[in-house]
Amino acid sequence: MIPVEARALPSARALPGAQTWAVQAGGITLAVELSGPPGGEPLLLVPGLGMQLTDWPTGLVAELGAAGFCVICADPRDLGLSQPMDDLGRAPVHATVLTQMFGLRSRVPYTLADLAQDAVHLLDTLGIGRAHVCGASMGGMVAQHLAASHPQRLRSLTLMMSSSGSPWLPRGHPQVLQQMFSRPPPRAHFDELVAHFARLHRSIGSPNWPEPEQELEARVRTGLLRAYRPQALERQAVAVMADGDRSALLRHITAPTAVIHGGADPLVPPAAGRDLAKRIQGAVLDEIPGMGHDFPEALWPRFVADLLSVARRAAAAG
Repeated sequence: MIPVEARALPSARALPGAQTWAVQAGGITLAVELSGPPGGEPLLLVPGLGMQLTDWPTGLVAELGAAGFCVICADPRDLGLSQPMDDLGRAPVHATVLTQMFGLRSRVPYTLADLAQDAVHLLDTLGIGRAHVCGASMGGMVAQHLAASHPQRLRSLTLMMSSSGSPWLPRGHPQVLQQMFSRPPPRAHFDELVAHFARLHRSIGSPNWPEPEQELEARVRTGLLRAYRPQALERQAVAVMADGDRSALLRHITAPTAVIHGGADPLVPPAAGRDLAKRIQGAVLDEIPGMGHDFPEALWPRFVADLLSVARRAAAAG
């Protein structure tokens, strides 16, 4: 599966049997981690805004591998250990907001469709014809493009805490949105960065399953030490804003689809999950009371069960 020209990277985390590589995918270097049985059905996890591959919880990835999936986690372009895109310059955040307000098209460094194409190139590089695809938050938006534009590459589709981008959907809680778009203090010390991003994660977390404070701060600290690219976060954010309404795109999704959404999600309200399930033919919705915009450990078995269920539906459909 790994091409001979791939370059081995240090293991990203303590995940039994995992291997991390730098591979060329469509001319872009991506860091990719493979785990689980090599002969298992491939499952590509598409990360959300600012997520590195290590932000997929290690225990959840291990459970997916134990369930029989060959799990593929990758840092997207511009994030983590993948190829940076600083040559594209600063993202036009304010200009993108204004153009979207007036219904105009925005010129952005790269688009969500570009990120979907990166996923196709990655599957090509790994020699995978078809994969189960699970996208979280922004990753779910990328997965929508992937499923609609490249239906032949998907076995199944799972959209977690994501949205169609319809302008008629309710917006996230104002305080959470303010926190999302706030920046750390200029020239912040490392501990200030940790505190900033820990506050953000707390603001969107699951009220029924709050992450212990020490675990949250340790997770944030580990991610920042691995890579911190604030300009990349801005470029991803404008890609989401510029993508707009994907409602028409959803009509072209034919893969068996599962929608997982938190009933207490303060960033992407649960109406967005219901909307996705309604717009994608045959989609099955699992709306989880008390879940926010994160991956609580108590829900890992439920997530795995949902992914296995949609995989079985895909197998039955041929």
